[in-house]
Amino acid sequence: MIDIIPIDYGKSVLPESWIFENGAKNKFRPIIFRIYLLKTENRLILVDAGCETMPGFDMTDFIGPVKALNNIGISPDRITDLIITHAHHDHIECAKYFKNAVIYIQKDEYEAGKEYLVDNINIRTFDEEMLICGGIKAVKIGGHFKGSSIVEITDADKKYVIAGDECYMRDCLTRQIPTGISYNPEKSRAFIKKYGAGEYTVLLCHDE
Repeated sequence: MIDIIPIDYGKSVLPESWIFENGAKNKFRPIIFRIYLLKTENRLILVDAGCETMPGFDMTDFIGPVKALNNIGISPDRITDLIITHAHHDHIECAKYFKNAVIYIQKDEYEAGKEYLVDNINIRTFDEEMLICGGIKAVKIGGHFKGSSIVEITDADKKYVIAGDECYMRDCLTRQIPTGISYNPEKSRAFIKKYGAGEYTVLLCHDE
């Protein structure tokens, strides 16, 4: 059994032009800053490290990921594995606090974000996908950023996907509109088509 626990640590807003392809620049939507904790029988796996600063954003209710984890009784040194979906600041900055974790990151994302990982010595890179443990694997999508990835979770007969920033809002899935911030729009559209079809329960990192 895999327990999936969302960890919210701050709020802000994004323009719809970031959220949706061809979205309005002057309309804003509230967003959450969220990481996920996956509990298995003998591992504590964190999906994304989160951030403790976010230049250019007006943050509210901001406590940071480390305090948010401490609030549920999890100290950073207990995290056994850390999956980084991509190397953008708000997903990787706090990797320095999880010194006991094995870090999994797609190889292009490692090159883009390795300055955030100088304190971490146990890093495993992958090209297309990597099995983390039974039922949990990281999979490259490459829509949002060059090597941006998702996490697929299979637990009994249920399938989940933690979307990283391949999708900001559930409206993207229900309306079949890809993100407005895309390195490769074709791959962003393919993500929405596949994971919005209903086979997976999609877990988002920024949707309230």
